[in-house]
Amino acid sequence: MLLPNQCISPQGHLMVGGCDTVELASEFGTPLYVLDEQIVRQNCRRYRQAFDQRLPGTEIAYAAKALITKAICNIMPPEERALDGASEGELYTTLEAGFPTDRIKLHGNFKKETLIRMALENRVDRIVADSLPEIRQISAIAGELDTHAHLLIRIAPGVKTDTHERIRTGQEDSKFGLGLASSAAMEATKLALELPCLELHGFHCHIGSQLLHTDAFARAASAMMGFISQVGAETGHVTEQFDIGGGLGIRYREDDVPPTIEKLADDICAELRQACDEHNMPMPELILEPGRSIVGEAGITLYTIGVIKRIPGVRTYVSVDGGLSDNPRPSLYDAEYEALIANRASAAPDVIVRVAGAHCETDTLFPEMALADPQPGDIMAVQSTGAYTYAMASNYNRCTKPAMVRVNDGDAELIVSRETLADLVRQDVVPERLG
Repeated sequence: MLLPNQCISPQGHLMVGGCDTVELASEFGTPLYVLDEQIVRQNCRRYRQAFDQRLPGTEIAYAAKALITKAICNIMPPEERALDGASEGELYTTLEAGFPTDRIKLHGNFKKETLIRMALENRVDRIVADSLPEIRQISAIAGELDTHAHLLIRIAPGVKTDTHERIRTGQEDSKFGLGLASSAAMEATKLALELPCLELHGFHCHIGSQLLHTDAFARAASAMMGFISQVGAETGHVTEQFDIGGGLGIRYREDDVPPTIEKLADDICAELRQACDEHNMPMPELILEPGRSIVGEAGITLYTIGVIKRIPGVRTYVSVDGGLSDNPRPSLYDAEYEALIANRASAAPDVIVRVAGAHCETDTLFPEMALADPQPGDIMAVQSTGAYTYAMASNYNRCTKPAMVRVNDGDAELIVSRETLADLVRQDVVPERLG
């Protein structure tokens, strides 16, 4: 499977963004994250165009949790630069990158006081409140700072989705948001309208990730519009904004057929218009928070193949110089990918192998994968790793985190340096009594 802006060179090498992946591996080392800037920008603009054509004024806020670095903040086209973050680290990264704070939304089911203060002091656009205690806490801190917090309230709309159970987030039984099935959502709304130093602008929901159908988005929109209508009837509050979150899936394997961005826009906007007509209420400003669908297919990971272990009558293990620490998704979500031998990209995959990581752990990257006669020293390119790989990377086994390069029209630049061994011990402290 080749992704957008990929091709095979006359030498048989995989090309990404006009760059030879074999040369990238040689220059920058492996494991190596490679991100195609052109695809990121194209996906941002597709979202903008698709929703502007159907519902002008829709805001597209990139979900930083999918992949965030200072360079990523600047890759986003200026006209698309809105972003949602969910931690002090994500917010700090955006601030260090000079990202406009009036385009940042802050999420999270547990925001420490330091994070709330950081958001208020830097005047982020919206804080998405997740619980009754948090609403009270935000009001109190805003009062101490003599400012106002601009809120959205996160709602759990009770919509179940057809995705892995660990990335479903919109059902009633969730750590996120306030449920519609109980009185919690309305109670939170009334509290936010009553407390000082709070300005309630609207509501937020998020139903899950890697969704390969759009019907759940439409059901969520319908449920939320019903609630917004109820809020208006009970409190007189006119909802200005509705944030439907993100979650659109991408291609990890050849047989994955995710909806297009345009199909997503069709279904969400049609449902919103119908619901507003039914409830006789004005259309709120729509906000979306795509992450994976912007950067997922823009990224690949390059590994060097090492030991090949053949167990007669059982299987063949192909070991690579990375694994669990640079891509935990197979272990967490049974995530599946496709890969190819980058230095022989045109060769047919003719051997079924198990790709194993290098960690002192079972560390199975891919339980069963077809590759083209893999040999030690080959470069293996794993497709669609732009989202939730670098973002979820760890130092397990004290492995250093990989570098990341940006490619664009034949140009390659480092945007994340490879960690060094010295980096691994930089924060270690040995008490004097142990020295």
